[in-house]
Formats: sequence, C-alpha cells, structure tokens
Amino acid sequence: MTTILLINGPNLNNLGNRDESQYGSTTLDEINKELKEKSNKLNTKITSFQSNHEGEIVDFIQKKSKSSDGVIINAGALSQVGYSILDALLDSKLPYIEVHISNIYSREIFRHKSVLSANALGQICGLENFGYSYALDYLVKYLSKLK
Repeated sequence: MTTILLINGPNLNNLGNRDESQYGSTTLDEINKELKEKSNKLNTKITSFQSNHEGEIVDFIQKKSKSSDGVIINAGALSQVGYSILDALLDSKLPYIEVHISNIYSREIFRHKSVLSANALGQICGLENFGYSYALDYLVKYLSKLK
C-alpha cells in the first residue's frame, strides 16, 4: 500500500479561525478527514502531522520517510525560510508536492518565494483546501508509474 505523509506547518491548526478570505472556513481536521476518506478509495494510507515548530517537522520527516512513498506539504510561513525542512525532504528522497490554501502570489511579496518549490514535483496554491485533494490525486498517479 502506498503511504503519503501529509504535513502542515505553523498556524494551520488554526484553520477555521483564520482570515476566511484567505483560508476559507474549513478546519484542518476536516481537511485531514476528507483526505483520509479519499486515500482509502485510492488504496493509499495518509499519515497526517501538524506542528508550529520547524524542528518537529524535520523530526517527523526523518522518522517517517523510510516507511513512506511521498509527501504533501503545506509548510505555511516556513515555506520561505524552512531550509532545514527542505534538507529533510531532500535527504528523504521522497517526491513531494507543495500546497498552499491561499494564492501566495497575490499576497505580500515575501510570500512569493518558497525554498521548497524548486525541488517539488509541483506547487498548488490558491485553490483553497481542494489543493490537497488535487495533490493527492497527482502524487498517487505519479507513484503508481514508479512501481
């Protein structure tokens, strides 16, 4: 069975309480539940993790990468500065897709540059919580071609 790590960074645990015009009203628990249901239909296992701390995200990637096949990551504000997350992803050798709920290119200029994007299979932004679902679809198809 294919195993996908679903990683969410700082403040994403507060979805549903954040600026609805940027992040919608869906909570992280609702996103995780929807993806778990979808992953079951795709014969895939999702392992979800959220932290407001960069080192905990690195620890999670290091701990789980050997038993996983790919990563969907929304590193939030750590996307611009999370070089240790990038290093953990590169060390894992797992393909990953970067997701952002809001359109980072229509927001403040500092959000336009992600340290994760150059090595990602792709980046999905601005499609609200649907971006996670699209990332899962693509990653499962991508991984099936490798087997």
